[in-house]
Amino acid sequence: MTTETATDVFEAHRPVLLGVAYRMLGRVADAEDVVQDAWLRWSGADRADVREPRGYLVRITTRLAIDRLRQIKARGETYVGPWLPEPYVTDFAATAPDTAERAVLADSVSLAVLVVLESLSPLERAVFVLREAFGFPYADIAAMLDRGEPAVRQLAGRARRHVEEGRPRYEVDPAQRRDLTERFLAAAAEGDLEGLLALLAPDVRLVGDSGGKARAPLRVLESADKVGRFLVGAARKGLQDFSVRFLEINGGPAVLVLSGDKPDSVFQLDVAAGRIQAVYVVRNPDKLRSLAV
Repeated sequence: MTTETATDVFEAHRPVLLGVAYRMLGRVADAEDVVQDAWLRWSGADRADVREPRGYLVRITTRLAIDRLRQIKARGETYVGPWLPEPYVTDFAATAPDTAERAVLADSVSLAVLVVLESLSPLERAVFVLREAFGFPYADIAAMLDRGEPAVRQLAGRARRHVEEGRPRYEVDPAQRRDLTERFLAAAAEGDLEGLLALLAPDVRLVGDSGGKARAPLRVLESADKVGRFLVGAARKGLQDFSVRFLEINGGPAVLVLSGDKPDSVFQLDVAAGRIQAVYVVRNPDKLRSLAV
């Protein structure tokens, strides 16, 4: 196999590898580093006996991601305020034309699910990602992780139960989410508290991630009144001077707020029963670098 062919094979599988690594780590830069390390191993390996490059590359990437995740957990770093995954630009409408497949991919990369995945062990997280997001058979996952298939099935069951118990049950309706996002943005920009309250569920939650490096609530805000008043106050402090772009972030519609050409924040909503159930705001500048225009 020539170097060019090796590159072509790797690039063909790069989206899957990046998808696995990001779901494992919740950090775009770390995921890209893992994929780069996977490329170095692939380019230097004896590929003559590799019959299924996709499985081989996913195995390398998964093991590297597990090592990286263990290193992160071992450092025991404290985080200022609520933590959210780094926003990840997706385009499942183009990459997964099948509606059912698109829904599975979007759910597995949603902010709400990734927050729950943070509490899993590295092995549980790997099994959940490989099985639930990418549909690998248990036997293949067992081979990738050097574990017996019964043990992998146990890990999968434990991880699935944990995720089901921990994640909110919101509807995944892109059209409704986009409509409510546009109405939410308009009401917030105009400082229309009454209009916002009409969109927010009574028990809505606002999770703001700043890492202590930007202005954002250091605790989760709960109730329509608290969330609405916070958003109106933020708008009065200059939101109207910013520009916005709509993107697909983590499988759903989101708003990127720009100050000039510099990303300032990302807003994304979770929706159920026609009302906004959760507002996610990422303002940590370290997590917005990949969104620079």
